[in-house]
Amino acid sequence: MALLKRKKSKTDISELNIPKHIGIIMDGNGRWAKKRHMPRSAGHNQGGKVFRKIARYCSDIGVKYLTVYAFSTENWKRPQEEIDALMKLFKEYLDEALRDFKDDSIVVRFIGDKSPFDKELQELMIENEEGSKDRDGMVLNIAMNYGSRDEIVRAVKGISENVKNGIIDIDSIDETMVSEYLYTANQPDPDLIIRPSGEYRISNFLLWQCAYSEFVIMNTLWPDFSTDDLDEAIRIFNNRNRRFGGV
Repeated sequence: MALLKRKKSKTDISELNIPKHIGIIMDGNGRWAKKRHMPRSAGHNQGGKVFRKIARYCSDIGVKYLTVYAFSTENWKRPQEEIDALMKLFKEYLDEALRDFKDDSIVVRFIGDKSPFDKELQELMIENEEGSKDRDGMVLNIAMNYGSRDEIVRAVKGISENVKNGIIDIDSIDETMVSEYLYTANQPDPDLIIRPSGEYRISNFLLWQCAYSEFVIMNTLWPDFSTDDLDEAIRIFNNRNRRFGGV
């Protein structure tokens, strides 16, 4: 996928149509570290810094919803040493977020199954959500132990249980209802999904929600991702013709 050449600086981003909902697959931390002969944890650490910068920037330019893929249901297959380092990093970041984001308008939400995480991490997630729920700015969805297939299975189970209990009539089930049982209920589907690192995979991310999302693949590894890269992705998005199945 060819990228458009940059002709404008990020200061002109206000001239563009800003996607209401952006999804980002934060990929490339391990490769970034390997290229520098550093442990993978160093890549995750740098990637975390980039995440905070990009989240604030999205909020500043008017993005209403940002969903970032932080840890998938498949990531538990990684070496235990890396998982332990990631869990430690998550705790540090969430502890910092309670201070760093306290003066921001960003609403923090965690999507995914929290139950496998230890009690301390779960409590930090809840504390971040509770502390930000009354804010009126951008909604930041952090996908933790998230897998879209698992999300859809949970939605099917929830609907089936309510049909069984007579709460839902089976004939009333439609796409809107299914969406209401997903983690992103009451949120618009992503307009734009960005995958840094050059990989052409969706990796079990927002499978239902991305039916008509525009995808932009970028060769930049996530720890090197910048606000200029985000601007470039939004410019590419603005040059797409979104027909939603029409002509």
